[in-house]
Amino acid sequence: MAPASTGTPSNGAAHKWVYLFEEGNADRNLLGGKGAGCATMTAAGLPVPAGFTITTEACVSYYSTNNQFPDGMWDQTLESLKAIESKMGKKLGDPNDPLLVSVRSGARVSMPGMMDTVLNLGLNDVSVEGLAKLTNNPRFALDAYRRFISMFGRIVQGIDTAKFDHVLDEAKERAGVKSDPELSDAQLREVVAEYKKIVKAETGADFPSDPLDQLKLAIQAVFGSWMGKRAVDYRRAEKLPDDWGTAVNVQTMVFGNMGDDSGTGVAFTRDPNTGENVLYGNFLANAQGEDVVAGIRNAEPISAMKDHNEDVYNQFVKIAGQLETTYRDMQDLEFTVERGKLYMLQTRSGKRTGRAAVKIAKDME
Repeated sequence: MAPASTGTPSNGAAHKWVYLFEEGNADRNLLGGKGAGCATMTAAGLPVPAGFTITTEACVSYYSTNNQFPDGMWDQTLESLKAIESKMGKKLGDPNDPLLVSVRSGARVSMPGMMDTVLNLGLNDVSVEGLAKLTNNPRFALDAYRRFISMFGRIVQGIDTAKFDHVLDEAKERAGVKSDPELSDAQLREVVAEYKKIVKAETGADFPSDPLDQLKLAIQAVFGSWMGKRAVDYRRAEKLPDDWGTAVNVQTMVFGNMGDDSGTGVAFTRDPNTGENVLYGNFLANAQGEDVVAGIRNAEPISAMKDHNEDVYNQFVKIAGQLETTYRDMQDLEFTVERGKLYMLQTRSGKRTGRAAVKIAKDME
């Protein structure tokens, strides 16, 4: 990969590697698709969880300097973290009111399923208890913790996901239930303990408890996924260059798994198969995003969201139309509903069939 500028500009200012969403713009080359989308939605006043983007330039520099963060990047990351902590009134790792974040990739063009994401980062044995007390929902807190350990273990530590899946499947079998949400907090506590044993056996060390260590390792893992086999093979097939790099987005977590008034979904503003002007996608109540993407549970069509909360559904329909008008193109949207409040996580141009492309282009003339 070609090296990025890692020096100091001629005016003496340090190179800017990190942008808060409110500082960003629509520059997909610098901020990646997700970062540019979050910046645009934030500027438009849409409900976007607070966060920041580490630029694609930082990723390119990382590879050109033997997998080292460029000078100043980590300090800027910590400064941006403090900014979102201040905005949210929460602190990463706080034992009483912990801030949790997602760490996601963000290439300049969509590479669905090729890059890595870590959710619920910031949890440890202490903060999970604080989260349980704060929400008065121990089951939710422990569910978030077991998801975090398995995702971090798989993506950051390279542990076979089947090992975690086996423990979860056994727990459901013992409990006589079919789906994850049916497990009690006591049963999830046992799952967490087993997950931590897997990490210790596979890595020779305890699961990392310092949230800043977790964050640094997750950022390195997302950078690393840019040159992972899946991503490289995808770029070869799509004829995309290796020297673009990926951005990294660190964003306040919102939770779709806090009960029946919560959920998560993905949707296109039009049917990507036919181009018909109708919302097309899936919604899953009481779930987090990876449940929809991975097909862990059977999702409902996006229209079913109306049955769960008509006001939230109508708000989503309005925002979907607003974003399509802004971009003058069909959008692919990701969102979460937390306790009846809608949050937009991503907007990007959606992939479509040739037939749909013709109809959409004609409709938008």
